[in-house]
Parts: sequence; C-alpha cells; structure tokens
Amino acid sequence: MVTASLLSRQGTVVPEPGERPDLARYDHVIVACSFGKDSLASTLHLLEKGVVPQRIEWWHHRVDDDGDVFDWPHVPDYGRHLAAALGVRLYFSARQGGIVREMLRENAPTAPVWFDTPTGRVTVGGKGPPNTRRRFPQVSANLSVRWCSPYAKIMVADGALRNQARFSHARTLFVTGERAAESTNRARYAVFERHRADCRDGRIRRHIDHWRPVHAWSEAAVWQILRRHGVIAPLPYQLGFGRLSCLTCVFMSADQAATLRHMDPDRFARLYEWERAFGCTIRRDRDLGTLARDGTVYAAVLRHPGLVRRALCHRWRGRVLTSPEQWVLPAGAFGESAGPV
Repeated sequence: MVTASLLSRQGTVVPEPGERPDLARYDHVIVACSFGKDSLASTLHLLEKGVVPQRIEWWHHRVDDDGDVFDWPHVPDYGRHLAAALGVRLYFSARQGGIVREMLRENAPTAPVWFDTPTGRVTVGGKGPPNTRRRFPQVSANLSVRWCSPYAKIMVADGALRNQARFSHARTLFVTGERAAESTNRARYAVFERHRADCRDGRIRRHIDHWRPVHAWSEAAVWQILRRHGVIAPLPYQLGFGRLSCLTCVFMSADQAATLRHMDPDRFARLYEWERAFGCTIRRDRDLGTLARDGTVYAAVLRHPGLVRRALCHRWRGRVLTSPEQWVLPAGAFGESAGPV
C-alpha cells in the first residue's frame, strides 16, 4: 500500500467555504453516509467543529434493500461497527426491492420507501401510476437517465425528511460529501443552500438546510482527516477502488469490470444476462463482457484474496479504528475513481 507520507506531498490545506452554517442552531444534524471517504470526512469535520457525536445521525441508504447485486455486502455491518466506535446514531433506509426491483419494473408502480426512525421503521409511498422500466441506469450526468441515484438515494432521503413529525417546526442540517474536484457537474453544486425537502415558509415550518462541508477539499485533505482520527480506510479502497460507490456501479471502468468478474463471477454473469434480456447495455458502446476483457484486475485484489473474501461477506470482521501512527493510505487513494458524476 502507499505510505501515508504521500499526503504531505499532495497539498492538504482545507479551505473554509465562504458560506457555512452555525452548527449550534440546529435541532438535528444528519449526514447522508455511504461510508465512503468523503461522507466520513464530512462527519469527522463536524466533530472537529464541536458537534458532539450524539447529535449526529448517519443515514445510510441500502441501494439493494435486502438483495445482493449492487451494494458491497460488508458495508452495512461495517457501518454499524464504525457508528458504535464513533458514538453516532445510525439509521438505514431503502426503496423496497432496491435498484433491482426498480430496474425490473414492468407495468407496476415504483416501490415504497422504508426508513428507520428513533421509534421504529416507517414505510411510505408505492401508490404511483404503473409503468415499465426494464433497463439499467445509464451512464449520464442526467439523473432522469442515471435514475439509480434519485430513486435509491435522493428520493429515499426526501421521503424520510418529509414523513417524520420530528422535523416539523425544527431546524435540520442535512450534510452530504460531494467535492468539486470529482467532476465538472459537482463543481457547480452550492456549498450551502435550502434542501429539496425544506418547507420553512409553509404551515409546518420544516426548516432544512443542505451543507456540503468538503466541497472545496482536495482528496489529500480527505485522507488526512481520516488519518487524524484513525479511521481505517474501508475495504474497497484497500482493494484499489477509488470510490466506495456501488460494487456494480454503472460507471465502472474496464479495470473495474475485470476486477468485478474476477472477484464475483456469479454477480458479473447476472448483470451480463440482464443486459441481454433488456436488449440494452449499460454502456452504449459495448457490453459488460467486452468491457471486462479490455481491463486489468486490480493488483491489490490479486495480492489480498483474504480482503476480497471479507469485502464479499455480510458480517464485518476486523477493526475500524487505529492510531494515526499506524494508519496506512490505501491502494485506491489518488487512483481510479470511476463513479457517479
């Protein structure tokens, strides 16, 4: 793995955004947490700014629900262990049936959304008009075409915010980890703005601000704060992946496709068969089989079969925190970062 000393050569100054919230004024502080490096950095930044862990809620959207196609299997249990270690609260949510149910939808409404709350699980929605999708999310910055993000994440969070009385007549800060350096599209995002579910001028006075605290950060600054708090890099980064997005992200590169086929051939074959059934490939220029043949398996995956087995297991084994002195920069740092734009 790359040594942590590389951070000192990458420029680790963290710029302060010109507009940022007064953290003491909020009743609720929510972090949309994939357990990727940027959402973890956002959480650690909140802690460094004086927000006590007990005030922070992690909301993790299970894009597969209880299935096993797109998500990394170990991630939910990894999140439970890390939340306990940091002392933050963790709530799960999903669209019923996840991306697969939406992808296979035929003359049926979009499925309901469920989300965990302090008092139990709530289910809403599912009564829309019937329609047919029968295709993968497509590689595009347009969210109506790359529908996985809105249907499996953004709209799930909206439903949870709009359907809990605890957010009415209260001030809520919703935090996400997009960074401008990731893409031209994300560079245009506002650092601080009203959230989509805000209703501060309505009868229920639901005040929700959206803050992207690491928007101006370099990747080096992100890894530096993880090192400072001793947060061990999640397994996908250790295996050479540049992002903790879906294991089967539609933005996968040729190398990621080759790596997926090597790590989990059954999962890869399932995706390939769906391409044939839909008559529409994920990428318009070639199918998954051709994409994988054009790629090279990540060296870290070949070197560390034990990490691969852990990554594909539903139970987390191992530490989530270490000392800054023992912290190691993972193989995927500053590397390939194919993922949502």
